[in-house]
Amino acid sequence: MGYLSRLIDRDLDELLPGLPAIALDGPKGVGKTETSARRAGSVVRLDDPDVALIARPDPTLVIKGPRPVLLDEWQHVPAVWDAVRRAVDAGAGSGSFLLTGSASPAAHGPVHSAAGRIASLRMRPMIVSERSGAASPTVSLSDMIEGRAELGGESQLRLTDYVEEIVASGFPAIRGLPPRARRVQLDGYLTRLFERDLPEATGVTARRPASLRAWLSAYAAATSTTASLEAIRAAATPGAADPPSKVTTLRYRDWLTSMWLLDPVPAWRPPGAPLRRLIAAPKHHVADPALAARLLGVGARDLRDGQGRTILGQGPLLGALFESLCAMSVRVIAQSLDARVSHLRTQRGEREVDLIVEGDGGRVVGIEVKLTATVDAADVKNLHWLRSELGAQVRDLVVLTTGSQAYRRADGVAVVPLALLGP
Repeated sequence: MGYLSRLIDRDLDELLPGLPAIALDGPKGVGKTETSARRAGSVVRLDDPDVALIARPDPTLVIKGPRPVLLDEWQHVPAVWDAVRRAVDAGAGSGSFLLTGSASPAAHGPVHSAAGRIASLRMRPMIVSERSGAASPTVSLSDMIEGRAELGGESQLRLTDYVEEIVASGFPAIRGLPPRARRVQLDGYLTRLFERDLPEATGVTARRPASLRAWLSAYAAATSTTASLEAIRAAATPGAADPPSKVTTLRYRDWLTSMWLLDPVPAWRPPGAPLRRLIAAPKHHVADPALAARLLGVGARDLRDGQGRTILGQGPLLGALFESLCAMSVRVIAQSLDARVSHLRTQRGEREVDLIVEGDGGRVVGIEVKLTATVDAADVKNLHWLRSELGAQVRDLVVLTTGSQAYRRADGVAVVPLALLGP
C-alpha cells in the first residue's frame, strides 16, 4: 500500500517552516517515521545500536546534518532531547529538527520539558476518512465551530463496513494485510509491547507481564466508559487470590500512558461555565480500537453478533468501540484546527455528551455518537440540554452515525456519517 496523506501531513507542512523543532509523539507503528522522513534533510535512527553508541557520549554529533534533522526514536538516547533544546536556545532556525518518539519525555525523568522550544504534536492511527476507499469528507468541523456548517454528501460505508474498520486498525503497515495476518500482527504488537518495548521505553520490566496484560485487557473492556481504576483492577483479576496492588496498577497506567498506548478523553471542566456537578473522570480509550478488540479476543463477526460488553455493562462492546473510533477521528481533526476535545457527564449520569469540541473563544460543538443510521428525539435530548445551558456558546450540535446521508434535522441538529466528517 502506497503512502496515504493524513491530516498530520498538513499540520507539519504548515508548522515546520515557522518552528525550529517539532516532536511527533505516538505509539509504535503509527507512521511517525515515514511521515517525518518525507520532510527530512537527514535521518538519524537512534534505535540503531551503532548510532546510539555514537550519540550517547556527545549527542551534538548527531544533530548537525542537513536540515531538518530527523531524530527518530529519540527516547533511546534521551540526551538528544536536551541537545536539541540547547540548539534552539542558541538560535537554530525554523525547520531545524524533527523528533519522533514512542515514549513521552516524562518517562525519562531528567529530560527537560523544552516548553517553548520543542513543539509537540500527537500522531494517532489513521482515521476513517484517511484510509483508502473511505468516502471523502464533505462536512467541515471548522465550519461547525464557527456556526456556519453546510451539510451534504453521501457515504457508501454501512454498519458492517465500520465494524471492519474497527478491527482493521489504523496502523498503516497492519491495516492492508489479510485478516488473519492482521490478527497475527496485532497479537505480535502486544507481545512485543510487554516483552521488549516496555523495558526499552521506561527502563522497567514488569515482574508479572501476564498481570499487566490482564490489566490492559480490562482497560480495553472499559472503552468509552468512565469506569474507576478500582473497577478496572477488579475486572482484571476476577476471583484472584493475589491481585496486583493499587500502586502496581497505577504504575501500569503510567507506563502505558508514557508509551502512548492509552488515549483517554478528559472530562470537560470549563472555568466560569454555568454547568455544575460535572465529573472529573476521563473516558477510557486504547490508542487504536483494533488493539482493544484483540485484547478482548473479538473479531468482526463477534462484534456484529453482539458478543462482548463493557465492564460497566452499559451496552454491547461494538457501541463502545465505534465511539472510540469516532473519538479518535474527532481528535485528529480537532488537532488540525487547534481545538480541544473532552467529554461531559454529570455526577449522577443523568446528562452526558460523548464529545465536546472547544475552539478559540469558548466556541463549543457538542457531539453524540450513535451506532445507528437513523436518529430520533431521544438521541438528541442531551444535545438540546447542552444548548439550553450554554446558549450561544454552542455553535453546533452533531450526531455521528453509521448512516449514508449528512443532513440537518428540523430541530437544528446535524446528522453526519463518521466517514464524511473532516476539517
